[in-house]
Amino acid sequence: MTHAFAERPALPDPASAPELFEGLLTRRVVAYLIDVVIMGTIVLAVALAGTILGFLTFGLAWASLVFLVPGSIVLYYALTLGSARRATVGMQMMDIVLTPARGQVLDGWLAIVHALVFWVTIWISWPVAFLFVLFTPRRQMIHDLLLGTLMVRRSPMARHWQRMRTMEREGY
Repeated sequence: MTHAFAERPALPDPASAPELFEGLLTRRVVAYLIDVVIMGTIVLAVALAGTILGFLTFGLAWASLVFLVPGSIVLYYALTLGSARRATVGMQMMDIVLTPARGQVLDGWLAIVHALVFWVTIWISWPVAFLFVLFTPRRQMIHDLLLGTLMVRRSPMARHWQRMRTMEREGY
């Protein structure tokens, strides 16, 4: 790695790669709504199965719903954000992807932590969490800033990283 490449920021800059951030806020909101519908369906299916099993086990299975419902949501994030696509179903539909920074690998654990910090910050103070995205140049929310992640558009991202690798090879 050249010295010039090491001095560049780890995250793409909206000034040098605006195509990565075009319509990102709207895409994030729509992706979130799609994911809420999907998670609602999953929770409904788990709750229905738990209710039926609760009758068959004389109420014992109902106690497990306290763990199964949040667990199903966490599993959704781990399987989607922690996959090679690095995107939930809603994010894939809206052409956005979660990009890690600071040299870490985006695996299932970081995906789970990302989701948990998102839900905690939304639960504690949703107006502040949403205001962050309006005033950060990369449209990052609090949990993105804390974890060093970034949402970008998937389709132009491949071209951006190819350009960065070319610059590295040429010594820029």
